[in-house]
This record gives sequence, C-alpha cells and structure tokens, in this order.
Amino acid sequence: MSEVGDWIGQAACEIKVAAKADVVVVGGGPAGFAAALAAARNGVKVILLERYNYLGGLASGGMVLVLDDMWDNHQQEISVRGIMLTMIERMAAMGLAKFPKSDEWGTDPDSLRRWTRWGAFDFHTHTKPHPICFAAAFDPDAWKRVALDMVQEHGIQLRLHSWFSKTLVEEGKVKGVICNTKEGTEAILGDVVIDATGDLDVASSAEAPHISGRYMLTTVFRLGGVDTDEAERFEREDPETYAQLDKEIKHILGGSWGLWWLKTPLPGVVWCNCPHMLGLDGVNVGDLTTAEIKGRKHIYAAVEFARSKMPGFEKCYVVDVAPQTGVRQTRLLEGEYVMTKEDLAARTRFPDSIARGRDYFMPYRTLVPQKIDNLLVAGRHYSATSQAQKMSREIPPCMAMGEAAGVAAALAINASVAVRNIDVSALQRLLRQQGADPGDQAGKNSDVPSLAIAKQFAENHGN
Repeated sequence: MSEVGDWIGQAACEIKVAAKADVVVVGGGPAGFAAALAAARNGVKVILLERYNYLGGLASGGMVLVLDDMWDNHQQEISVRGIMLTMIERMAAMGLAKFPKSDEWGTDPDSLRRWTRWGAFDFHTHTKPHPICFAAAFDPDAWKRVALDMVQEHGIQLRLHSWFSKTLVEEGKVKGVICNTKEGTEAILGDVVIDATGDLDVASSAEAPHISGRYMLTTVFRLGGVDTDEAERFEREDPETYAQLDKEIKHILGGSWGLWWLKTPLPGVVWCNCPHMLGLDGVNVGDLTTAEIKGRKHIYAAVEFARSKMPGFEKCYVVDVAPQTGVRQTRLLEGEYVMTKEDLAARTRFPDSIARGRDYFMPYRTLVPQKIDNLLVAGRHYSATSQAQKMSREIPPCMAMGEAAGVAAALAINASVAVRNIDVSALQRLLRQQGADPGDQAGKNSDVPSLAIAKQFAENHGN
C-alpha cells in the first residue's frame, strides 16, 4: 500500500481538445487580462483561461485596492498608461475609483490631508511628508465588472473555472495547455501561449529555466461601519495617543504597512492591506492554508481592539476577507535577460524597453524564456532577481508587461515568426500608437503621444 511521499503511476489517457486559438493566455489577473485585450485588438483570436469565477487576480480577488507604482517622480509624469488608464477611467465613471487631479500632486497641505488616506502618495521618497502623486483607489467588484465588459467587447473567448494543469510541449515548442475543469480534463491549443499565472505555472511546467523566491503573504480584508472622518480627526488632533494605539494594533496584526487602513470608494468601508506573514511559501499548500487560518486570527483580534480603543472604529465589522491569498513572490523566470536591483536603481533604459513601472523600465527579453519557444511571460513572475522583483511587482507595471506581451504575440502570429524574433521596434511603435508608453524614448518631453493624453486624463477624471 502506498504511503505519503510515494509516487503512484497513472495510465496515459486521451484528452479532449476543448478549444483552439492564435493566442492562449493563462491567468486572468491584471497582466493576463491586459495581454488578452492587447492581442485581440491587434487582430488575432484569443482564449483567456482563469481558475476563479472572476477576472482581476490580486487586484480584485486579492483586494490590492490601490494602483500605484505608475508615477515617475523624476519626470513628474504618469508612467503606466494604455489599458491601465482605461480601466481606471471606466471604474471612475461608475464612481468606484478615486484619484487626485494633476493640480493636487505635491505636498500642498490640503492635498496631503485629502489624499494620504486614499494611498495616493509616493511612499518611495526618502523625505516626509510623502508627496501626493497619481495613484488610484478602486472597488474590487468594479474591476471584475469592467474586465468582463472589455473582454466581451473584444470578442475574447473567456473560460473561467479552468485550472491550469500542464503545458503541452513538442520539440521545445509550446503547443497549448491542459486544464482541469468540472467537465473533466481539457486541452486548449494555441500558436502562442502567455503565462500570466503569477507563479510561473506554465513556464515551469515547460521546464523553462527559473528560480524560486518568497516574500510575505497577506490575508487582506475590509472593514465596514467606520467613521473615517472621526478616525482622521483623532489622528490629526491627538497624534501621540493615536501613535501609541497604532503601534499596538500593528503588533496585534503581526505585520502591516505604515498605514494599516485606507479609504475606499464605498462610504464607511476601509481597506486593510494586512496582516503580513513571513516565512511562508506561496506555492506550498500547507503554507497557504496556514496563512488563511493565521491571518483570520490576527484580523479578528485587531477588530476587537479597534472597536474598544480607536475613535471612528467603534461600530466596525469585517465586510470580507480577500478570496485570494496575497502572494507576492514565488517562482521567477530566468529569461533572455534577468533584471537586477541595480538596473532598477540606475533607471536603466534598455533599447528593447517595452514597459515602464514607477521609475524603471522592462526590456522585452525579460518576458522571453530561454530554450522554450511559442511562450511569453507577463506579470510578477517575469525574469528578475528576487530583490529586483520585490521592487517591481506592483499591478500597473504588470499590466504594462501584459499589454506588451499581447501585442508581441499578435505581431509574431501576423508575421509568422517566433515570439523571440519579433521586430521589437515595431512592438514599441504599436504600443505608443495604442496609448501605452514602452519606455524606449528618453525624457519627459519625448515624442510619446500618450503623455499629453495621460495628463489630460488626470485633469478631467480626478476626484
């Protein structure tokens, strides 16, 4: 009889081909959604696979409810545009995204007072107060609604409830993927596959070179019934008492950013990007289970403390705990180029730059695996060292990578070339034409049509 740790043989079986397309995107998070959209609008047939019953990944399911790392404080400009700005615009039109106008950026006391508790500040600056910058707070269900609308508008074949299982590889070329579904095991075939799983599931299954990393896990939650005006008044008028209580609740939470709660577009509902838990592996079933159990214990202990001690929180209650565990780093691709923290710190601008983050640039080669063809990677598992990834894993740059990967896949198919051999200059031109900023042109006043669009966007749609 087999024991735990033994291996059990399984007979080979036939698997139904359930669907086929030019491009198959695995993972419907921010990067995968952007990749699918970008590929479809460039004239190719796209299938988008997602394991959950919604799109958005850590943006919606993980409830990472502030879009930051899209402000270049050196150039004083919005650095991630394209599909990212379209998402924000659509959510703002619903009244479910909030961000400061361009004339509110900076350290004006009124702007600081209004926007800091929305998380719309540049926390990377070494001086305080951190200046207000372009960042957006949003509602998770708004993301799900907008994403579904846009997928349908672009004719993308969406397959939810489809869990990736294995990559189909023949002679070093990816041919598609196998998924587990309620209908059984299914094969989804494509000429190009984009791994947007966040954990490098597709590329690692294809045996593409990669490393393993880990960072903190978080069980994000939201509280309702909060009098945010009273909470802010207390913080402002009695800073010493507030600081002591803030220290105590962070100890109860076990780990938190500087601001353990932030406002959301829903009145009386606040977002808590905590508790953080160290030493856990985001691709280990036991560790993921531990995070869920341990996280809830921290959450309810913190809620009890907040009700009894903190003005504004007397009637607070847990609205929800994020359905997806907040995983930041697991497997990382070792692609044609590996980003380093020195690249990010030096603001290295690469000739093949195809996406920007806060004040850094990603070359196309970081999306391209070694040895394996017909495969691109987009998202927090892109080709970077562990330290570099910790500095460049936020949602907006991941969406920018996804947008670039989708356009690149369409270019490869339309030109009948391998994705590693596309004309990167053509990719950069297309991205600019379609409102993105690939980061290949130097300087704030360079010929980037989307720059004027982005500034006007902030002026017209800010709250």
